[in-house]
Amino acid sequence: MIYDRCRIQRSQRFQQLLHFRARYNHLTFLNRPLRNKWTVHQTFSQRSRFRQHMPETLLYQSSADLHRMLKSSPVVYVKPINGTGGRGILRIERQGQGKSLYDIQGRRQSRQIIAPRKVSLSRLDSIVRQWCLGGRFLVQQGIPLRLPSGRYHDYRMLVQKNGQGVWELTGMAGRVGAARSVTSNLHGGGHAIRAEILLKQWLGSEEKAGKTMKTAEKLGLDAAAFLEESFGALCELALDLAIDREGHIYVLEVNPKPAREVFARSGDSGTYRKALMRPLEYAMWVYKNKNTPSSVKKVEE
Repeated sequence: MIYDRCRIQRSQRFQQLLHFRARYNHLTFLNRPLRNKWTVHQTFSQRSRFRQHMPETLLYQSSADLHRMLKSSPVVYVKPINGTGGRGILRIERQGQGKSLYDIQGRRQSRQIIAPRKVSLSRLDSIVRQWCLGGRFLVQQGIPLRLPSGRYHDYRMLVQKNGQGVWELTGMAGRVGAARSVTSNLHGGGHAIRAEILLKQWLGSEEKAGKTMKTAEKLGLDAAAFLEESFGALCELALDLAIDREGHIYVLEVNPKPAREVFARSGDSGTYRKALMRPLEYAMWVYKNKNTPSSVKKVEE
């Protein structure tokens, strides 16, 4: 059995991987690549179960897409459809009513932080056009995620197949971004914290945090089953979640080949170990049952 952990990237090595998968597609692969962020967003949007949990998102084709999103959302993110690790993301915030000034900040493909600055709408259009040259980008509604410290946060949820071939929640951790960073990625200087601690601080009570985490778990399991039904066999799936002050959950991104160190770095060594063991337990189950990984039952509309 083969577990392909290679990330989508523009490289010769990735082309070699695609050639390998095509040549040996008769072998048992425990997972398969998901499509880009835009295709995944469109797939989720087909079902009412998930639509309410998707931030409004457009494929950037011209300044008109940016203007449309800025009219409905005071904060907008511009992100590459195949980006990882918080690279290539711009955050744009409208400055007050009636003002045609916009605050922009971001992180280049090199992960270098771009300090905040204020620009006019025409200058903003020019910056975004340049930013999106040579690639495909999304324009996405921003969810209010700024902590009292001024840093941004989100949550990483990991769902995995267990030793019986059934989807289960492995764990959930909070991520707090570095100072002046518009993302919370650990590789960009962020740090990890147990989800229940961060969520209690954010929502104001243990009861609200617990209820929201249960809702998030159900969403994660349903999402994994639906994506597997849509794209083929998966072994595990990470969901990056934004949770607003009311406890409403948004799916920012999904990753079928997730890193696990967020649990080690939040001090949750038990969940970190479980995250490492479960793919092995699932592989053993597939082997013992002489099974090819199969989709689980469909999510109800």
